[in-house]
Order: sequence, then structure tokens, then C-alpha cells
Amino acid sequence: MALSEYKGVWLFVLFDLPVLTPEDKRNYVHFRNHLLRDGFNMLQFSVYARYCPSEDASDVHRKRARTAIPPGGQVRIVGITDKQFAKMENYLGRKRARTEEPPDQLLLL
Repeated sequence: MALSEYKGVWLFVLFDLPVLTPEDKRNYVHFRNHLLRDGFNMLQFSVYARYCPSEDASDVHRKRARTAIPPGGQVRIVGITDKQFAKMENYLGRKRARTEEPPDQLLLL
């Protein structure tokens, strides 16, 4: 069964965190590892994304990301539909590259 391109949500976390002190670096690593453990993948440095099959599921992961935000720096969290994500243009150098595919879903009976 195909998922609706309008129901699926790609959740992005974009951040710019200070890494001037050892404490800043620990906070950065803790936040990054938290995102990776929660299923986010790094698209670029400081840009992480995760596919969620619904808006409700994206709210869960949005809340989890919020709980790990370190005290300094800037963090942005935004969700876009799978349809909008598919319109993203991705380039490696000047050569166009494929964008990430949503993960296959398990069908439980």
C-alpha cells in the first residue's frame, strides 16, 4: 500500500551551535547523537531530516528534538510534506543527485 505524498512528513532540524568551550562541544555532540538515535539522518552539516508517516508522528519527534535543545545557539525545526520534499533539487557539485526516499513501511496484519 502506497503512502500518501501529502500525509508523510519530512521533519528537518537545522542548527547552529557554539563549539567554543568543552561544555559547548559536549552539548553539540549530545544534541547530534540525540537526533541520530531518534532516526534523523544528516543531510548536510547541521541539517538533519527524518521521515514520519503522519503529522502526528512528526509531532512526537518534534517534541523529542525540543527536549534535547542545548542552552546556546540556534535551532530550527520545520516539517514539509513528502510531496514538497520530492520537489527538492539536490546537487553534488554541478551534477544533480537523487533526494532521499522515504523508508519502506512495515505492514502488520
